[in-house]
Amino acid sequence: MKTKLGLLYGGKSAEHQVSLQTALAVIRALDLEKFDIHPIYINTEGNWIKGQQLSEPVENVKALEFSEGSQLSPLSLAPALFQAEKQETLDVIFPLLHGPNGEDGTVQGLLELLNLPYVGNGVLASAAGMDKVMMKNVFAQAGLAQVNYVAFIKSEWERAKAEAYSKVEAELGYPCFVKPANLGSSVGISKCTNRAELEAAFAEAFQFDRKVIIEEGVVAREIEIAVLGNDEPECSVAGEIVPKKDFYDYKAKYESGDTALIIPADITDDEYAQLKEMAIKAFKSLDCSGLVRADFFLTKDGKALINEVNTMPGFTPFSMFPLLWKHTGVEYPQLIERLVSLAKERHAEKQQIKFTF
Repeated sequence: MKTKLGLLYGGKSAEHQVSLQTALAVIRALDLEKFDIHPIYINTEGNWIKGQQLSEPVENVKALEFSEGSQLSPLSLAPALFQAEKQETLDVIFPLLHGPNGEDGTVQGLLELLNLPYVGNGVLASAAGMDKVMMKNVFAQAGLAQVNYVAFIKSEWERAKAEAYSKVEAELGYPCFVKPANLGSSVGISKCTNRAELEAAFAEAFQFDRKVIIEEGVVAREIEIAVLGNDEPECSVAGEIVPKKDFYDYKAKYESGDTALIIPADITDDEYAQLKEMAIKAFKSLDCSGLVRADFFLTKDGKALINEVNTMPGFTPFSMFPLLWKHTGVEYPQLIERLVSLAKERHAEKQQIKFTF
């Protein structure tokens, strides 16, 4: 029997286009003999539009940007959104959303309330993984080595800008990186080497979020590992990001191609063992499930520092997460099927929990 799979993509987020590319890639890879595909598009205004079941792969992302269809109001969302045309509940939802209002636990909470299986991380892991400050606090509690950091909320910065800059300089120094706390795909990130750049970076980052994090700059290689599983996660081979620019920003990731991906990374067995252990520890410390990409800094003396985890990493066939698994022996269509299976497994486990009233 086919799996009725709902693909949820788009979103009111700066990463809208990234999500569309991911959805297109997943649709092209799905076996229509195994899956009935039901697209659900969230446009840039935040409107949810349910398209017709797909009978064949689509040509481009424009075909996924529905302007007409079953637009769902908040009142009709719960009963109507996740039903197929035959009024049958969908078997699994695959949220292909990046950034706020998709990757941050909000959609996951809705799916939990609807008691529907969904691919990827749950509410807690998604929310903590989205908020870089909370994530780093959890990692610190778990004893994971990481760079020094400080954080500010916008109102705090507006009341005392000079004090904020002085704190960064005193505790981190230059170079440092300023980032929106709740955004991915390197949107709004700036590298700072002096006070003027720091002031501009704060203003830039606060356009995207009410909270920013500033991290100490380190001289290190950027190594990533993909993690797959639920209670017993597995790790892929390691890969290295080698940006041709000063750092791995949004344009380098998605537009200019100014980045080299080296898979597998040229690291020692001991270094890989260290990274693998830390990736699994990070996965478990956030109570992750399904998938995670763990990003590290590896210094010249072989010390690993965890940078962050991404609970919904880029998922096109050319993104790091699928490429890492491809080099580990898991092809893109197999990876999608594995994730759907893990979603069903986790949902079935939750159904065994008994409540007494």
